[in-house]
Amino acid sequence: MTIVTETWVIFIRQMRQLVRNPVWVFFGLTQPILYLALFGPLLKNISGGGLGGSDSYKIFVPGLLLQLAIFGAGFAGFGIIQELREGVVDRQRVTPASRLALIMGRTMSNVVTIGVQAILLTLVAIPFGLRPNWGGAFVSIAVICVLSLGMAAASYTMGLILRDEDSFAPFVQGVTLPLLLLSGVLLPMTLAPTWLRRVSQVNPLSYVVDTVRALFRGDIASVTVAKGSLVTVGVAILLAWWATRRFQRNSA
Repeated sequence: MTIVTETWVIFIRQMRQLVRNPVWVFFGLTQPILYLALFGPLLKNISGGGLGGSDSYKIFVPGLLLQLAIFGAGFAGFGIIQELREGVVDRQRVTPASRLALIMGRTMSNVVTIGVQAILLTLVAIPFGLRPNWGGAFVSIAVICVLSLGMAAASYTMGLILRDEDSFAPFVQGVTLPLLLLSGVLLPMTLAPTWLRRVSQVNPLSYVVDTVRALFRGDIASVTVAKGSLVTVGVAILLAWWATRRFQRNSA
C-alpha cells in the first residue's frame, strides 16, 4: 500500500471510533460555549481594541476558535497513551505500514473533528450577535485546521514519549496555557501594557489569532492575513516534521 492509502486506513479506524462515541465532539464545545454565553456579553460595554456592541464577537469568537484548536489538538495525545496501554500501537508497529501514516492518520481525524467543532461554534455564536464575513470565516476555519494538524501530531508524539497521563496532562497545561494567554484569545493584545505586547510578539499563536480576527472582519487580502497564514503553515510544518522524526525514532 502507498503511504496515502495507509494514512487513509488509520484515519478511517480513528473516525469509526469517534462515530461510535460522538459525544466527544460536543463535549469539546462545552468550554467555548460557556465562554460565549457567560463571558461574551460582558464585552459589549467595553470600548477599545475593536470591542463594543455586536462587533465584540468578531474579536471574541476567533479567540475561542483558537482555544478550541489548541486544547482539542493539544490533548490528542491522551488517546495514544491509552492505545499504548492496550497494545494497539505495538500491533501496528509490527505491520509494514509507514510510521508517518500511523501518526498522520490519527492527526487527520483530529483535524476533521476540530473543523466540525469550529463550524458548530461559529453557528452557535450567531444568535449571540456574531455577524462575520462568511468567506473570511470559512478561510479562518481552514487556518485553524492547519494549525491543529501540527499541534495534534506533536501531542501524539509527546504522548509516546511521556507514556503516562499523570505526566502528560501537566505538560500540556504548562505549555498551552501561557501560549494562549499571550496570544490574546480572550481580549486583544492592543489593550495590554507595552511590555506584555512585546512579549506576545514572540508567540506565534498571536499572529494566528490576529489572522483569524482579520478574516472574520473580511480583511482577506490584508498583510495581517498573509503574515499570519505563513506563520500558521510554518508552525504546522515544523511541528509535523518534528513529530514524524520522533515518532519514527520511538518506533524503531
